[in-house]
Amino acid sequence: MIVYGKQVCKTLLSRHPEIVTRLYLAKEIAKGEFAAIRRLNLPIERLDAKKAQALARGGNHQGWLCEVAPYVFARVNDLKREDFLVVLAGVTDVGNIGAIVRSAYALGADGVIVAGIRQLAVEGVARSSAGALFDLPVAVEPRVADLLNELKQVGFTLFGADAEGEDLECVTFPKKRVLVLGSEGAGIPSKVRGKIDTMVSIAMARPFDSLNVSAAAAILIYRMRDA
Repeated sequence: MIVYGKQVCKTLLSRHPEIVTRLYLAKEIAKGEFAAIRRLNLPIERLDAKKAQALARGGNHQGWLCEVAPYVFARVNDLKREDFLVVLAGVTDVGNIGAIVRSAYALGADGVIVAGIRQLAVEGVARSSAGALFDLPVAVEPRVADLLNELKQVGFTLFGADAEGEDLECVTFPKKRVLVLGSEGAGIPSKVRGKIDTMVSIAMARPFDSLNVSAAAAILIYRMRDA
């Protein structure tokens, strides 16, 4: 698998060098930085601009590309042992998914479950998460309703993000809690809304209908992290 972008590659080299099998460079880097990478004893290959663009499939690689071992998704059954999960119900944009994974890792969630889809474009999420994908357990579950039922059965309380929900600042969160986020266009799917225990919202200081889902996720995760 090829991931690209300076930030994600540098994160992998510093935090997870064991999964990097080869580094491709399509630009000159500082001598000290190059020497530090050489000490990792992994193959380094220079690429011209054309080959780099082909490997990145036209993406903005910034001169850095890594070949890494196949990504291993977390198992939902393992995540059930945790306390604070984020479920993305029908969110499909890899930029938003990656940004939410990054916030979830940085702000203290225990895992993310991308629900309602069968496959996830790992390379895109790795880049948009700035490498946090490799630090936080992420699972994929195509059946949203079944997933929420399973989580409730093992003691989780489900909180859904909705503009008409209860003010976030007025809600008390239990130890085992799940934040459910829907897509920006459709929100949480109607067929699973009835499974949510409490809908919560972010009070706006000025008249505006909503935030980008990844921005809202960061605020909600920050508020819900301590329970």
